[in-house]
Amino acid sequence: MSPPTDVKEVVDSEIKEWHFHIYFHQRNAEEHHAALELRDAVLRLRRDGAFVAVPLFRVNTDPIGPHPVGSYEIWCPSESFAAVYSYLCLNRGNLSVLIHPLTREERKDHEIRQAWLGPSFPLDLSTLPVRSDEVPLQYASLKLGYSSTATKLTLEERKRLGANVEHILKNEKEAAKAPSD
Repeated sequence: MSPPTDVKEVVDSEIKEWHFHIYFHQRNAEEHHAALELRDAVLRLRRDGAFVAVPLFRVNTDPIGPHPVGSYEIWCPSESFAAVYSYLCLNRGNLSVLIHPLTREERKDHEIRQAWLGPSFPLDLSTLPVRSDEVPLQYASLKLGYSSTATKLTLEERKRLGANVEHILKNEKEAAKAPSD
């Protein structure tokens, strides 16, 4: 099956919220300390406006749900995804980070739509539902992610933007050209 190329379909299916799970071996005091320091840094940076990221109040010192080691969750709206991902790439130290989207298909999100910073861990997917009726909204009061009230580009505006990018890149030797279908 070919990937979708219908602009409306792609835009409508865009993922708006993400989880970053910071993993640490719960009996390793050094890793536990590093994980808590990273969490505090994320909280300070959120407070100071670097990005929007919401660590869950709870730090799991034992395996929970699909997560086989100590962990905590950081919720992130798509509006801050690049900034949070960049920060964690540069500052996670030796900790592993599971990154997955939030959609109606939690099992797929953790199994085939996930990415890792650092070594991966085997997950217990049996604890996750295959499909939920609704996207698991978090922090709707922030009006970000799936709850965003920001004005979105129309399909026509997106097409003009795409055409402009193609025009700018036409003389760039290294840039691949879009098919002319």
